[in-house]
Amino acid sequence: MARYLAQIIVMGVQVVGRAFARALQQEIAASQAAAQARGSAGQHSAAAASSITGMSLQEAQQILNISTLTPEEIQTNYDHLFKANDKTVGGSFYLQSKVVRAKERLDEEVSIQTQQPNQKSQ
Repeated sequence: MARYLAQIIVMGVQVVGRAFARALQQEIAASQAAAQARGSAGQHSAAAASSITGMSLQEAQQILNISTLTPEEIQTNYDHLFKANDKTVGGSFYLQSKVVRAKERLDEEVSIQTQQPNQKSQ
């Protein structure tokens, strides 16, 4: 009886070990794909910017309440929302981090838009 129990335990450990190894391989492949996406972000595409920040342009505009992509409006709204969601004044760290990510996404979009006319003129 003890022999069968030991065999069951060994087989269970082997199955779990193989599943863990497969999951680890998949995670490594996903990490490498994400790293390549970040590396190709140098090409400055909107899809690459969304994948890096994890936020769409529309979502970022909604968070910061931006209708036009002007750096001044982005900075003004960012400063206000960042201070309003500060933990010391009863705000939420989660919301504050969303505000930061939204600003990063909008800043990336502004830089993409300013570089596209430069590339077309060359």
